[in-house]
Amino acid sequence: MKNDLDKLNDRKDDEISLKELILKIKEWWLYLWSKKWTIVIVCILGGALGLAYSFMKKPIYTATTTFVLESGEKGGGLGAYAGVASMMGIDLGGSGGGGIFQGDNILELYKSRTMIEKTLFSPVDSVTKQPLIEKYIEMNKLREGWEKKPELKSLHFSMVDLNKKIADPKVKRLRDSVISEIIGGIVKGNLSVAKPDKKLSIIKVDIRSGDEVFAKRFNEELVKNVNDFYVQTKTKKFLDNVQILQHKTDSVRAVMNGAIYSAVAVADATPNSNPTRQVQRAVPIQRAQFSAETNRAVLGEMVKNLEMSKMALMKEAPLIQVVDEPIFPLQKERLGKFKGIIIGGTLAMFISIIILLVRYFFKQILN
Repeated sequence: MKNDLDKLNDRKDDEISLKELILKIKEWWLYLWSKKWTIVIVCILGGALGLAYSFMKKPIYTATTTFVLESGEKGGGLGAYAGVASMMGIDLGGSGGGGIFQGDNILELYKSRTMIEKTLFSPVDSVTKQPLIEKYIEMNKLREGWEKKPELKSLHFSMVDLNKKIADPKVKRLRDSVISEIIGGIVKGNLSVAKPDKKLSIIKVDIRSGDEVFAKRFNEELVKNVNDFYVQTKTKKFLDNVQILQHKTDSVRAVMNGAIYSAVAVADATPNSNPTRQVQRAVPIQRAQFSAETNRAVLGEMVKNLEMSKMALMKEAPLIQVVDEPIFPLQKERLGKFKGIIIGGTLAMFISIIILLVRYFFKQILN
């Protein structure tokens, strides 16, 4: 254990170190004070640069769409009809359909390549028919960087290119790489999708861009494409069931109508039949009547299943109600003149202080 003398020496060393630190800080302060006019001039220059930057920087426009998403009811309330339908090889979706898009998965759907690519090939307006991808290339001046690359310089996109098959693999690879780069830039710098409140079903989609028209049109088309795809996917299973049931119901109805027609046709064909030869008339009529009655009973059950399947489709369909949509003029973010001066001057002051202190330290080391 340390004796009292050692403890006293340690305390003195600590006091000396603290004293040296205070003296050093005072020394740095005196040095910086001697360079105060240099710092002031640098701050003024920094403020001037910040002011110039506020004039040159283009404003950023934000297009915002908010909508309420409510998923459809699971199971559709089919009850006993689900068992009858399953015996006929039809699934009425008693366990709920479209489970791949439960929860917050729709947020990731907005960032998918398929949805953004489809949006990029949508028209900017109905007059020029220019796709949004060309508008993006134009406003980001990408073609200026493609001047030295002939294969990129001649690259142009049109609305029909979305599903167009390209025979040349090199050209296809080049186009896909350019599209992938643009999509990556949009996801990182332009697109924001979030739920403002985790407890609510409100989703907010923001598109930020230096071009007001692009921001509004891209936001509108992206929301439309994603929400349509979401609804179609959620209801696809139930819609297929409705189509199958409708086809089978129409088939049974046609067979029943044919049987009724056959019974009447036999009666018309033998108006004055021989009473001793009833087999020519009674057997075909009874056979047709039996077929009609059987198909009538089957048709009744199938019509019930069809109506229940349509109800399940309506209940499963999610409700998407747009609350706010982008309208001109869009929200504009711009660096103000005063803010530019303050930011520029503050940054210049800190940079100048760091440079002066580094120079001072080097001089001290060399001395």
